[in-house]
Amino acid sequence: MDTIVKLDLQDESTVDELWSLQHKAYRLEAELIGFHEIPPLLETRDMLRSSREAFYGCVDDEGDLMGAVAAEEESPGNLTVTRMMVGPQYFRQGVAGRLLEYIFTQYAGMKQFTVSTGKLNLPAVALYTKHGFIPVSVEEVAPGVELIEFHRIGSI
Repeated sequence: MDTIVKLDLQDESTVDELWSLQHKAYRLEAELIGFHEIPPLLETRDMLRSSREAFYGCVDDEGDLMGAVAAEEESPGNLTVTRMMVGPQYFRQGVAGRLLEYIFTQYAGMKQFTVSTGKLNLPAVALYTKHGFIPVSVEEVAPGVELIEFHRIGSI
């Protein structure tokens, strides 16, 4: 049975494992949407370590990182899910959904949750829609690359 834990970005092996997961997951998204300048792919371990986001990881029984989510309260009552990543070997096993539900529980007092993904990242679009997010805007971030922003009303 997997467990979700807060990740300690001051722990070197945690940062290494998270950085590796991030690159595997976002490289696949880059292929899906045809855009390779995704910010997490340009990030160094030091940049990751100094992030202000809160990171949570889904670990299996052996302690291997299956997936991770990051969130940041960008304004009072508004939480942005800034990153969602799942190791390719754990795709379609509900890892991302469990991570989202964990965020909703951990931050139950939020008025609104926000997340963005590439319009062509159909698995992510389906995931967010399934978990109650509604598309609110589409922005072209590079020629031919559109980002959809989704909102979900919180519990207040």
